[in-house]
Amino acid sequence: MAEEQELLQLENLCKQLYETADTNLRSEAEKALIQFAESPDCLNKCQLLLERGNSPYAQLLAATTLTKLVSRPNLTLPLEQRIDIRNYILNYLATRPKLVHYVLQALVQLFARITKLGWFDVQDEGFVFRNVVSDVTKFIQSGSTQHVMIGVQLLSQLVCEMNQLSEAEASRSINKHRKIASSFRDTQLFEIFQLSCSLLRTAVGNLKSMNFTDDSQHGLISSALRLAHNCLTFDFIGTSNDESSDELCTVQIPTSWRTAFLDLSTLTLFYELYSGLPASLSSMSLSCIVQIASVRRSLFNGTERSQFLNQIVVGVRNILENPQGLSDPSNYHEFCRLLARLKSNYQLGELVKVENYSDTIKRIAEFTVTSLQQMWQFAPNSVHYLLSLWQRMVASVPYVKATEPHMLETYTPEVMKAYVMSRLESVTVVVKDGLDDPLDDSGMITQQLDQISSIGRCEYDKTCALLVQLFDEAAQRYQELVSAGSPGAELTIQEGRLSWLVYVIGAVIGGRVSFASTDEHDAMDGELACRVLQLMNLTDTRIAQGGCEKLDLAILSFFEQFRKIYVGDQVHKMSKVYRKLSEVLGLSDESMVLSVFIGKMLLLVDLGEDEDKFDQFMMPLTAAFEAVGNMMSDVNIQLKSEEAKRSLVGLARDLRGLAFAFNTKTSFMMLFDWIYPAYTPVLHRAIELWYPQPCVTTPILKLVTELAQSRSQRLMFDVSSPNGYLLFREVSKMIVSYGRLKLVKIVVVIPG
Repeated sequence: MAEEQELLQLENLCKQLYETADTNLRSEAEKALIQFAESPDCLNKCQLLLERGNSPYAQLLAATTLTKLVSRPNLTLPLEQRIDIRNYILNYLATRPKLVHYVLQALVQLFARITKLGWFDVQDEGFVFRNVVSDVTKFIQSGSTQHVMIGVQLLSQLVCEMNQLSEAEASRSINKHRKIASSFRDTQLFEIFQLSCSLLRTAVGNLKSMNFTDDSQHGLISSALRLAHNCLTFDFIGTSNDESSDELCTVQIPTSWRTAFLDLSTLTLFYELYSGLPASLSSMSLSCIVQIASVRRSLFNGTERSQFLNQIVVGVRNILENPQGLSDPSNYHEFCRLLARLKSNYQLGELVKVENYSDTIKRIAEFTVTSLQQMWQFAPNSVHYLLSLWQRMVASVPYVKATEPHMLETYTPEVMKAYVMSRLESVTVVVKDGLDDPLDDSGMITQQLDQISSIGRCEYDKTCALLVQLFDEAAQRYQELVSAGSPGAELTIQEGRLSWLVYVIGAVIGGRVSFASTDEHDAMDGELACRVLQLMNLTDTRIAQGGCEKLDLAILSFFEQFRKIYVGDQVHKMSKVYRKLSEVLGLSDESMVLSVFIGKMLLLVDLGEDEDKFDQFMMPLTAAFEAVGNMMSDVNIQLKSEEAKRSLVGLARDLRGLAFAFNTKTSFMMLFDWIYPAYTPVLHRAIELWYPQPCVTTPILKLVTELAQSRSQRLMFDVSSPNGYLLFREVSKMIVSYGRLKLVKIVVVIPG
């Protein structure tokens, strides 16, 4: 009877932990359950909780507690006990296929963890935890959709568990983890992958009769696809590839898997799944194709590789011919990744030899142009992969030995034009709709300009003609607006357009490679450089009135690219760049160009931060802060507390508004230098004095929150700057001080 009461109490504690809104009650329940997990009889209690099955929360507690128990590095359960737990879990899942999702997931996690940690355990001269596939196959062969799904989830979680280093294992031995993962790879993984493909082939045969609105059928296909994907993303050689980088990502498939990829039906299977499944599932099949397309080259001989690549490209072309599925964001993103992998894993000389290459490259170009025109706002990360594809193809042109035409000279200018026009058109949308400005994302700009630097140098005469035309139009309109003295949205739009054009001009000049350049190309660089420097002369006249920070940053980027290519000992002094600069601007050599660059930078330093104007603007707030600080330092503060509080709340609200408006790095730093270290002690003192009063603390904490917001990357401090640490110190000090005082108050109040 006592045991029954204890189990009821545990179930009640679980309900309190997961359902109650009372923080104190939830905290007490958590403490009690932690004590339960550390009790000597928790193993038996967990089994009893699972057997009762009255509360899914109690089942979840039992499963997670058992997982923690078997994972403890300082406590190893006897082998017999671990075998019993594993067998019990399998039997429990077999007899209760309709468990709540989170309970099922927790039990699957327990099975995977105990199997991995016991991988090398031996009983009766056999590895007792390695008969995984045969045990799970019983679920799959049962014929019940729920049981099949459980079996697939068991295998999928096991593959994940074998592939990742858990916290418990990190404290033990990384070498042991690699030994287990390698053994699993060599003995089980290929069989599991084949099983997933078999299930998916069955699904393809029944696609017409399947009802994807049925959660069980939808879930089964999703689980089978995830299992295949987990197998293909396994860290086969222990290098822990960062999937997020996508840089030269090669899937190191073992040689023993070779037959599965020589059989092109494996690749065809996933293309069929993509075309037949709804959007909620098809993106996972594309993810699998991305991995298959990245299989290491050395797995095939030359003929086999050509056949394999041809099959990949046939599937890509079919998707482009029927692009309806690409309207789904996940499908679109995975397809862009697939296109990028074509060039990262295969040579341009191999691509041009595939069947219907001319039609394929035409469709890829059209898809890229459409994407650049329409998707810059919604899928900038996906566009990165498309630019990566074209960058790598263009970079390979000088090394192509194949006689077949690559046709990049036809389509690359179209891609370049689409990119430039999309950037210019984005400015109007950003200004009028108040969207996040891509010009504020320095990381994205750097990445894309690096890609464009190669793309733009292909058919450079067309690139140069496009940039000259667009630049002249924008510069003329900008000059008209400046001369008319008409600030506003139109001027902001023209400044944004010119910023993008200057960035792109700098990038294409920086993309010059000596062995592929001609005097004509150098003359074109000179044409572009002259225009940027002429624009700079115009913008310099506006710096004293505030200028345009984005345009100035673009000009500085141009300086760096020009210096990298045309300034230095290795530069030919008779380069046609300097001839053009001499004719138009009188800059006959690199020393004269450098003097112009340095003059611009000194001008920015001198006029970019108008500190006198800022100090004058802040004078009322400075006086108010000084007055509040004097009142708070008075020993008789209680006599003036109401006046001090009113003044401080008003100051906090005013400063929060300023901090919100100062969303550029330069203006924000002037505000930060003003408030720290002169006035932050006043805010800390206010928190200490009036922490029980939300009417005072809330405006102060909101101000501190705003100061910690990196709007438009205004908190991206230089490496040598301590401001990031200083800001963090002040914010953390404020939080700790306020939290400590509130906790002290709670402790004092509760006993009363």
